[in-house]
Formats: sequence, structure tokens, C-alpha cells
Amino acid sequence: MRSTDAVRLGFLVWDVARLWRVALDRALKPLDVTRSQYSVIAFLARRDGMTQSALASDLELTKVAVGGLLERMEAVGLVERRADGADARVRRVYLTRKGMRITQKIRELAEPIETRMLSPVSDDDLAATIRSLALIKGKFVEFDQPGAVDAHKLPRTMRRRGRKTVP
Repeated sequence: MRSTDAVRLGFLVWDVARLWRVALDRALKPLDVTRSQYSVIAFLARRDGMTQSALASDLELTKVAVGGLLERMEAVGLVERRADGADARVRRVYLTRKGMRITQKIRELAEPIETRMLSPVSDDDLAATIRSLALIKGKFVEFDQPGAVDAHKLPRTMRRRGRKTVP
């Protein structure tokens, strides 16, 4: 039963994320901000000055794709790229004043959506959901670490019982 629930959970998380993106796209349309630009702005709002490579990695895009996206965002004054002080080959990306103002407007437009979306969920259920998703995310991050055990390569009996192959 648990593996069936995991599949259901995966599809539910995916579908909720998709619907959330659709609602945000609709809300952000007046700002003339694309979903890709919103993603860059969201990452930079949390970690301004990220390297272009780190941004590409976090966005799961190629460096070329991120470079083109940043070029377009620079052209409209949302971000600026600067050489790193320690290594001139490294480019760091920063929100401009205009980018920071857009970040605030995005938050103002997103808040009513999030409030409405979460309205049927109790504070306790929301806290439990956040804790559970953080634990699941942690396991995925573990799987991405060098030397991590690929759960799909475990013998069926170990996958089912959730035992580890290493102490």
C-alpha cells in the first residue's frame, strides 16, 4: 500500500505545483514577467549575487539558456551581472532596484493566491505537510550525493521494507 501511496503523493505534488504555477502565471501577467524570469527573481530574492552557474543548476537549465534569459532580463533592467571579485571568469547575478521592486509586486500578487489556496488547510496540517515534504526532499538530496544508494537498484525485499544496504 505504501508504494501506491507514494505514487499518488508524487502525482498530487506534481499537479498542485502545476496548478500553482498556472495561477501565478495568470496573476503575474500584468507585470509582463515570464515564468522563467519569475524563477530567476525568486532565487535571487533569496540569494542575491548567485553565480550564473549556480543559478543554471538550481533552475535546471543549461548555462547557455540561463545566459540568454539573463541577457533579456538585463535589457529590461531587472538584473545585472558582475565579475566576481576573486575570479573574473565567474559572473555573479544581482537584482537591480527595478528587480527588487518587481519582487515586492510579485509577493503582493502571490499572497492572495497562497492565502486562498491554503484556506481549507489547518495550521497543524500545514505544518505537518511542510515537515513531511522537507523530509522527502532531504531523501532526494541524499540520493543525489556521491556514493548514495540508488533505491531502484536495491533488491525488491529491501526496497519494500526500506532497509539500507550500508550501515
